Amino acid sequence: MLFWIIVVGLSVAVCASLAMVLLRPADDAAAKGEATGEGARAASEDVAIYRDQLAEVERDLARGVLDQTEAERTRTEIARRLLAADRAGAARLEQAPHRANLVAGGLAGVVLVGGSLWVYTLVGAPGMADQPRAARLAESASARETRMSQAEAEALFAAIPRPVPQVDPEFMAAIERLRELMPQNEENVTGWEMLAMHEAQLGNFAAAAAAQARVVALRGPALEAGDLEDLLDRMVGAAGGHVSPEADAVIERLEAIEPGNLAARYYAGLMHVQTGRYDLAFALWRTVVETAPDRNLYKQLAMAQIEDIAWLSGRNYTPPAAMPGPTDEEMAAAADLDPEVREAMVRGMVTQLAERLASQGGPAEDWARLITAYVVLGEVDMAGSIWAEAREAFATNPPSMEILTEAARAVGLTE
Repeated sequence: MLFWIIVVGLSVAVCASLAMVLLRPADDAAAKGEATGEGARAASEDVAIYRDQLAEVERDLARGVLDQTEAERTRTEIARRLLAADRAGAARLEQAPHRANLVAGGLAGVVLVGGSLWVYTLVGAPGMADQPRAARLAESASARETRMSQAEAEALFAAIPRPVPQVDPEFMAAIERLRELMPQNEENVTGWEMLAMHEAQLGNFAAAAAAQARVVALRGPALEAGDLEDLLDRMVGAAGGHVSPEADAVIERLEAIEPGNLAARYYAGLMHVQTGRYDLAFALWRTVVETAPDRNLYKQLAMAQIEDIAWLSGRNYTPPAAMPGPTDEEMAAAADLDPEVREAMVRGMVTQLAERLASQGGPAEDWARLITAYVVLGEVDMAGSIWAEAREAFATNPPSMEILTEAARAVGLTE
């Protein structure tokens, strides 16, 4: 209610100040003096100047500076200006009619007050009740405590229809064989890693998370931050982007192993976004976007959202500009890597990109990169599957379809 009292008070004050100016009686003597004083003096000075110019024309004609034709043309122009100045000198200031001032004042008030209310109905929240900070914090805490479990989120996400990727039958048969073998070889860490990676590539994030959880359990003291990062990625992907209480536990373990880990900070911020604590999310994501390398997956995810989250937390924030790309020396060093190491690096980046697009989505340019990358790696069938999925996702977006079609054409997936 206090807000509306302030708004009405300010509107009345502004309208009153306009009305005082418009409805104030004119000072006839001042108006008359202005018309016959300064205005008349200015017009009189102009007339005197033009008369002097006429006299100067006569003198120039007598001295032979001007011929008769030129003198006549100059007299005509000066005479025209002289008559205009003489008419201006006769003008008088007039007070606008009182009724016109009343109408102008009323229109100004309607536009000011009515326009302000109209704009507020468009961009404001007229029916929203007061939201004390304590109540909002309590609501956020309740949302965090009552959010869906990992199993509930996975079941909900699994019920959403999604396109089935087209996979090479031999590759699919190999994965099926791996699925059958691993329960019989529960201590084989490498096998579980392979299964988790391939399930993620197929978009089976629930199965990938389960396999990666087995990897984490088998690592024991040798557990690394990367193992938990992979588990987090796949858990959140399986939950359709939801950060569950079980994912929170993984975040805590990751922070304990590697304080300040970028994946932990990103997913902790995402959890705060989902529970209404935009201020905490902004603080976490700000450290990610300001400290992580430009190509880091979590920085890219945070960069895509942080300006909106900053606004929701009451801040104006512009993310830092991207740093320049790798130097020539760095590119040369990468080219000198062993082919197997270089391929492993490429496959790792492709897997990360595929997981991100499957769980978070992304622009057409990223889908085009993924299609091209799979063809470069020799996985043409997987590239075709991604191309089919992208066509369905961007079917109603002609500019994006143009980007995707060009990428598919470049690698021979379409004519």
